[in-house]
This record gives sequence, structure tokens and C-alpha cells, in this order.
Amino acid sequence: MTKFLLSLFFVTLSFQAFSQLKGQISDTNGAPLPYVNIYVENSFIGTTSNDEGNYELNLSKADTYSIIFQFLGYKTVKKEVEITHFPFTLNATLIEEQISLNEVVINSDENPADIIMRKAIASRKTNLEKIQAFKANFYSRGLIRIKNAPEKFFGQTMDDFMVGLDSTRSGILYLSETISEIDYMHPDKLKEKIIASKVSGDSNGFSFNTASDVDFNFYNNTIELGNHIISPIADFAFDYYNYKLEGVFYDDKGNLINKIRVIPKRENDRIFSGSIYIVDNQWTIYAVELGITGIQAQIPPAEVITITQNFSYSEKDQLWVIISQGIDFSYALFGFKGDGRYTAVYSNYNFAPQLSKKSFGKEILSFATEANQKDSAYWKSVRPVPLTDEEVSDYLVKDSIQTLRKSKSYLDSIDAKNNVFKIQNLLFGYNHKNSFKDWSLGYSSPLSGLQFNTVQGYNSKLIFSYRKNQDEYKRYFSANTTLQYGISEERLRATATFRYKFNNVNKPFLTVSGGVQVQQFNEAQPISPLVNSVSSLFFEDNYMKVYDKSYAEVTYSQEIFNGTTIYSRIAYERRKALLNTTAQVFLNDQKDAYTSNHPLNPMAYGVPAFETYQLLKLNLNARFNFGQEYLSYPDSKINIPNSKYPTLYLGYEKGFAGSEQQYNFDQLKLGLTQRFNVSNKGDFKYNLKAGTFINADGIGLMDFYHPNGNQTHVGTASSYLNVFNNLPYYALSTNNSYVELHAEHDFKGLLLSRVPLLNKLNYNLVIGAHAFATEHQKPYQEFSVGLDNIGFKKFRLLRIDYVRSYQNGYQGDAVIFGLKFLNFIE
Repeated sequence: MTKFLLSLFFVTLSFQAFSQLKGQISDTNGAPLPYVNIYVENSFIGTTSNDEGNYELNLSKADTYSIIFQFLGYKTVKKEVEITHFPFTLNATLIEEQISLNEVVINSDENPADIIMRKAIASRKTNLEKIQAFKANFYSRGLIRIKNAPEKFFGQTMDDFMVGLDSTRSGILYLSETISEIDYMHPDKLKEKIIASKVSGDSNGFSFNTASDVDFNFYNNTIELGNHIISPIADFAFDYYNYKLEGVFYDDKGNLINKIRVIPKRENDRIFSGSIYIVDNQWTIYAVELGITGIQAQIPPAEVITITQNFSYSEKDQLWVIISQGIDFSYALFGFKGDGRYTAVYSNYNFAPQLSKKSFGKEILSFATEANQKDSAYWKSVRPVPLTDEEVSDYLVKDSIQTLRKSKSYLDSIDAKNNVFKIQNLLFGYNHKNSFKDWSLGYSSPLSGLQFNTVQGYNSKLIFSYRKNQDEYKRYFSANTTLQYGISEERLRATATFRYKFNNVNKPFLTVSGGVQVQQFNEAQPISPLVNSVSSLFFEDNYMKVYDKSYAEVTYSQEIFNGTTIYSRIAYERRKALLNTTAQVFLNDQKDAYTSNHPLNPMAYGVPAFETYQLLKLNLNARFNFGQEYLSYPDSKINIPNSKYPTLYLGYEKGFAGSEQQYNFDQLKLGLTQRFNVSNKGDFKYNLKAGTFINADGIGLMDFYHPNGNQTHVGTASSYLNVFNNLPYYALSTNNSYVELHAEHDFKGLLLSRVPLLNKLNYNLVIGAHAFATEHQKPYQEFSVGLDNIGFKKFRLLRIDYVRSYQNGYQGDAVIFGLKFLNFIE
């Protein structure tokens, strides 16, 4: 009897799970219509049709229903249907909507679209606040295609990453789905629990499709899409958009819908173009079809991104709410091109949930147990949007071969092909991989580490590395040995580093390292080796000053609780001064063209900067990310910084057991950083640092606090929040109390887009202010104005700034050429 009841129970569940209303939607010519909204009237039970016009709507029981078919540009269709059995087929043919201007009565000389949009903008905040809280079900599908994929990328074959492509190397690159439950509370609390997750070709995979990633609310002034994009109904929208009334029509409830063409005033502003549909008299959004180019959004890989949203009205709740959203995009970069779509369906809204602030913590995403272990029967029962033939084929192909692709024989065959040693590997590096046991061993290119300085002369680094992953990159062990030989100095130095990552939740790292290396006096290494090489050989400016450091150290870091991470380090260091060994230059054979290797005395040729000594150093640091939220994946945690709050750094550094008492010291440090968006006015960011030394009168120069200077006129960072671009490197080094401030504001096109000709270039205006104060010296200030996002088409890795500096009056000026691509080279 027990077995019978259990069997009956599961049969009932199966019947309910497969209680489907399905069919195909087409136009009057018989062509299938994709992305049509289908829902039960006066409810939020709905779905959308797929690319082939097919739909499936899961219903709980046989009954009489009013089914609504809604699609932009077509008349809404309502069908009364009595369902007596499942599955039940209901097809629909939609007729194009006759959008007309005949019914528009113009009582003013003003553009009628402007009148409508002013009312929509005036109602923006009211409509934004109408929904105070809700619970809903959420479905998301992500699809990325590739077209004519290259066979190699930077010399590496791509076959292992391009599974399931056709003979033209085109097809689906990524396909995933999620089913989740979301909770929302105004103004910005959103929590999601993923019930089911599926990734094509990876039975253990977890989809990265989340509700928070596609939470695009056009009632906000800006939409976060890489950068903040201005909504067509923002308070200041008339500064950016022109509007045209294309026509009106009535929906199935008799509401008059205004179709408004959204037209950018300037082509490179962070704005959309397309159509927005406004409900007359209510001034709410009925639907949007809005696109933006990758150039406008400053997302280099993107060609065009289009957001489509459809809303439905509930008479019970008297609310217009989003029921479906599509994000279509195309991309092209480095020979890779393709397109994709993210489909989202919202259903089963509950606008009277039992939610409060206590219902929301810092965890904004979690997964149900075995969320990625649901079988195909489960997905068929809950998937609101049926798969297309292309998607079905992709699941079948990739799921069928995933066992093969993880087998030892297959992985060994791939490794046998990729591990073949070639003569060019002597110069360009080599990597040997065992994919089945998940370890790799290799060495770097000696050419990549080639550089020049006046102490070592021409020198190069060769790095030997080993890594063993224990569980999909979450835990790993790595070992690296670096050999560096200076030709002029005729000396070989070596260091070794061993590192272990314990887990991917609070991310504990233990690192043990030691050896002998050349170290800049400023441990932050403000001078790029590549920039220093060019500066020395071509301009006789050997700004980099170094010493010999023999060391052994142990470091440990870990997030001890959400938002708080500790970093600790204990090290033994033996420090020895170094002298110049070469006067090699390219353009000038003048004797003593270079300065000495003494940071504070450029003319001290042959004189060591300090006497050799030893020291133990202890560093204890903590980072506090206030308001930090996070995503909880099984065995992983992804932190999401909160721009509303700053990040606080506290530190303590102690030098002790020095070979001379004078080298011992204590230092207390504090830092505060933040970056936030100022609506349509751009991004503001700052970095504040302060510290004080105790008993540090006789310490070594390398233990001073060094504000990062720059004398090369070359910048290598994307922003200048940690550097003074017109300051000699050791001019303000201190062992006293100090305060340092950097601030930058990037207008993101706010001003330059209004300047004729310049607005065609899509540059960003950036202004900056920088200050440093310490005891016994006059405060130092720098002010800068620059252009960022300089480049050609998608490749915009340049920046130019003009800097003026002051210290007890005007000190000088400089032009800084920002070469952000150097970050990738080095």
C-alpha cells in the first residue's frame, strides 16, 4: 500500500509538472513570431515564445482560461479556452498593429511627443515607488553564438574551447538556464535563490545568469550597463534626447498607448535609441525597445546591445509590471565575432509579501541543494520558454560528449598535441600540461623579461612555474622560481615562491618565499621596468634606484568575515647597497650621463647609499569593505563591493631585531578609498592615506613612506589615484607623520559631448587633485586635466593629462602620456 501511494503521488506530481498549454504563434503570412508574451489574463502566470515562435505555458489544473498573446507592433489577442486535458495545443495568429496619428489631438505648438515625455518624466519617481516589495519566480536563459571562429588565438589552438561548432566554425559557444525565486524591497534590496541551474556540456556547472545582472529599471535615472546609461525618462532626459510620436494604438484593455521614438541628440553620449511605449493618462511604461552601441557604452567587445521589455497590467494590484525582458547583443574583437541573447521571464508575482529589512542580508544570491543536478524531465516541466532546435541540439551534443571530454584518454590526446615541444619555445616559453590530473609545468619567455637598468645592465628574467589544481581552481598549490641575470653586473639572482589556496569561500592564502632579488627603494615599485629601460637608454634618465635584498618571508591572508580581510607578513631581510655598473646609452656617449644609484644624492658616484644591515619586519593589515554583498556558489563566494560606502584600510608595520638599533621602528597606517557614480555627471573616486612613524629617526630609506612620484611623463595605470605625476620619486619620502589625498572625476562625456568636433571622438574629460603633507615640509599639491578613452574604434587604451604642481608656490608642469596597455605587456 505504501509503495502504491508513493507511486500515485509521483504520478500526480508528474501530471501537474507536465500540465502544459503549448502552441505556435505566427503572423498573417505564417512566419513564426519570436518573443511574444503569453500569459493568463489578470495574472502574472506567463511565458514567451522562442526564436521559432513556439511556446509552453505551465498551468496548475484543467480549467477555463483567458489567454493573452501580446507582441510589440501587433494587435493583442485574447483567447478564451476551456482546457480539459494536458498537454493542450493553442496556436495564435497575430495581426500587425495599425499605429496611427489620426487620433492624436494637438492643442499646442509643442511637439506632442515632448508633452507625453514631460508627463512621463514628472511621474517617474511616483511610478518607481509604486512597487514597494514583491516576491516572484524568475527564469533566465543565456545564449552566446560565435561565427567563423579563428583556429588559433595568439598561437594557441582553440579546438578545445569550440566544441559543437559546424564546418564553418560557427555555432553556440555558451548556453545556460536558471530557475530562481526573487525577493525585492524598495529601493534597492534584491535577493535571489536559484532553484535549478543548467549549463550545456557541464553537468556540474552553475549558470552565471542572475536577476541582479539584468535588473534594468528605466524608472531610475540611469541604467548600469558597463557604464551608467541615461534613461529616456530620466529627470534630465531632455538634455540628451529628442522625441518623436510615431503613433498610438489601444491595448486589449482599452488603454491608449503612445509609441515614442527616442532619438539621441549626440551620437556618442551614454544614451539609448529606439522606442519607448507610454500609457496615456497613467504615464507608465508599456514596453521598451532600446539599443546602444558598444562605443556609446564604452564596452569595447560589444557592437550593439538592445534591451526589450514588456509590461502587463494587473487590475487586482493596479500595477504595471515587467513580465519579460530580452537582451540581444552582437560582439566583435580580436577576430572573434558573434551574437547572443539573454531571455528573462518574471511570473507569479506576490505584491503583499511578508518582507522587511531583516529579510535581506548581505547574501544576494544562493543556490538550493543540488540545483545543478536536475534532470531533463524536471527542466521540461518548468522551463517557461521552449528550446529551439538549435538549443536542443547543443544540449544533446555537448552533454553526450562531456563524459568523453573528461576521460583520461581524451585529455591525454589533447595534451599530447599541445605539449609538443617546438624550437620556438626556447624563445617564447613552454607549458606542459596534464589535464586529467590537472597540473601544469612550464617556463616563461626570456624575451618577455628583457630590460635594462644601470646597476645590472641588460638583464632578463626566466620564470619556472608549477601549478596543481585540486578542485576546479578553487584550491590549488603553485610553485615558482625566478632566475634573473645581469650582464653588466655579471650576477645571477634567484627567488622561489610556494603558495597554497585553501578554499574559494573565505579564500585563505599561505605563501612562503625567499631568495635574492633587486628591489626598488620604494617597495610599491612606481617605475615600470620597461619605461625605465626606454628612459635610460634613449634619454639618459635612470630614475629607477635599487638595492640588493636577500629575504625569507611568510604571508597569510583570509577573509575572516564578510567584508573584512586580514593580511599578515613576517620577513627576514638583508639589505645591501648597489652601484652602477654600466654607462650604456643609445644617443649620447657623454661620461656620467647617468645619475648615481643613490636615491637622494645623484652625484654620489661609487658611494654606497647605505651600509649593509639586517632586519626583521612584521606587517599586519586589515581591509574593511563596508556594505559588501556577495554571491554564494557551492564552495565559492563572490564578493560585490558596495559603492555607497568607502573601503577602509588599517595597518601596522614593525621593524625589529635590526643589526643596529636605529633600524627598528613602528608605523601605523590608515587608508580610505571609494568610487561612485554621480548620475549623469560621471564617476568620482578618491584615495586618502595617512600614517605616523614611532621611534624611526634612524631607519633605512627603504622603510620610509614614499609617495609615488613620476618623472618619466608616462603613466601606466587606468587612473591616477596612487601617484603624483610631476613629483621626483624620493623628494617627499618621510619617516614622520603624513597625509596623502588623490581625487579624480571622470565626466564620461558630459562636457565634451557638447563641443562640436570633439563630440565625434568619444573622449572623456578627467580632472584630478592630489595633495601630500608631512612634517617639516611645505604641503605639495598637483592639479590635472586630461582626456581619457583615446584610441581608434574599439581600442582605446590611451590617456593624456596636463599637470601643474605647487609647493610653496608654483613648481612646474608636465604632460603625461597614459599608456594603459603597458599593464598587459608587463
